[in-house]
Amino acid sequence: MKLPSLERWLNRSRVPGRLLTLAGLILRLPLRPFRRQNAPPKTILVLHHLLLGDTVMLAGLLSKLRQRYPNSAIHMAAPTASVALFSARPYDVEVHPFNPRQLSTLLGLFRLRRPDLVIIPAENRYSLLAAALGARHIVAFEGDHPAWKNWLVDELRPYPGTPMAWPDMAALLVDGPPPPPFASSDWPQPAFRPYARPAKPYCVLHLGASSPLRLWSPSRWKDIADWLHDQGYGVIWSTGPGEDKLVAACDPAADYPSLAGQLDLCQLWDLLTNAALVVSPDTGVAHLAKACGTPSVTLFGPGSAEIYGPGEFWKNHPYRFVSIPDFPCRDGRMLFERTSVSWVRHCAKPPSECPSARCMHALTSDMVRTAINSLLSQLKH
Repeated sequence: MKLPSLERWLNRSRVPGRLLTLAGLILRLPLRPFRRQNAPPKTILVLHHLLLGDTVMLAGLLSKLRQRYPNSAIHMAAPTASVALFSARPYDVEVHPFNPRQLSTLLGLFRLRRPDLVIIPAENRYSLLAAALGARHIVAFEGDHPAWKNWLVDELRPYPGTPMAWPDMAALLVDGPPPPPFASSDWPQPAFRPYARPAKPYCVLHLGASSPLRLWSPSRWKDIADWLHDQGYGVIWSTGPGEDKLVAACDPAADYPSLAGQLDLCQLWDLLTNAALVVSPDTGVAHLAKACGTPSVTLFGPGSAEIYGPGEFWKNHPYRFVSIPDFPCRDGRMLFERTSVSWVRHCAKPPSECPSARCMHALTSDMVRTAINSLLSQLKH
């Protein structure tokens, strides 16, 4: 095998990481019964590989950890693309790149000091990695399937029995009173490379989403853009990488400037921070706007405004959502592979099972204009 091929394999296959985890388990698992959690823990690790929005919303968990353990070293493993957002160390947390398919990121975690406490907010399969890292105590939510994912978790906590936003749910993995509501000063802006920032006042219309079932009608996006323009705002189109065609569909005449796919996450943070308003589907940018403190309107089709809204932690964020809560096919009960959360109501169907996102098509331009008017009127007063 040529070296470039070996490098590609190491960066794309889970096998090297699994072998490293297995080696760590062989060395450290026999010692786990003899270890006890330090009180308070000297080193804490939050271990996950979540999408951008879910990662941003873990700020409530990080805030509560810092509140309860003011003198502990707190680390978080997160997808590589998200790490730069934490470069200013919100809550004095050090964030490390983690990708199960990239051996170098796993080796980076093994180089950290052995954690006294590991918090796993989502997928319990990472409890094997936590044990391989030498964790003295592992805390996670119960109910993950199959059962082997939970075997090495020392403390399984239930999901709440009543509706709650994800930021508040994640914080339940730590004992003590809830964290104080988020303030923009809690998360300093990360450094960013210069880019052509638009002249104020401008609004960002972010079109992209992680699923095609969350995309809104191009003609309705153009309706909102024209209306905001008539209100005296500049309009900036935004998408993720490779989504330029969404802008072309909404604005074929290029009436408004586009930064689609041109910005990294730190530049995007700056763009959002200086915007008068962000309108987007329920996607990572909607939640990044919360961290930036930028007024935002979020369009919920398949997703749940209850789970992915501000909750208590982000309650001071100027925000509106547009959704039809009782849409008939939004009947999924699963949350992070758990099927026992009775109050969950959202849709997790793949595009193969839902060729047309009726829940997004049901959201009208008037509904979005009403939400924007309500939010901007509140801010003026």
